[in-house]
Amino acid sequence: MKENKLVYITSPYAGDIESNVAFAKTACRYAVEQGCTPVAVHLLYPQILNDAVPVEREAGIQMGLQVLEVCDELWLCGDRISHGMQVELDAAEWQGIPVCRVLEIPQEAPEPIESHMERSPQLAM
Repeated sequence: MKENKLVYITSPYAGDIESNVAFAKTACRYAVEQGCTPVAVHLLYPQILNDAVPVEREAGIQMGLQVLEVCDELWLCGDRISHGMQVELDAAEWQGIPVCRVLEIPQEAPEPIESHMERSPQLAM
């Protein structure tokens, strides 16, 4: 049986929020299908903090970085990296947390995650 990794899911949030939230939920579902436990703080904190208020946005980012510290991997999901995602990527790299880039999420039956990811060099097998 696969190890159940705690994975920090990050994807764009701002802009087309409805579409971006749907994509983040799909990414979380995909992680579950891969035997992982996903954490997507950008699905939680906007429910209790106002992303349009700079001090609240910064608080959300800082709390997210605390969560990231205990995760096994960071998954960068989607075809672009937003400012917030870059902050999380920089923190993960600084802390030595493995980073995986999920370029696409299949809509059909789940396949092994490795077929859709680029792993950071530290994860090369």
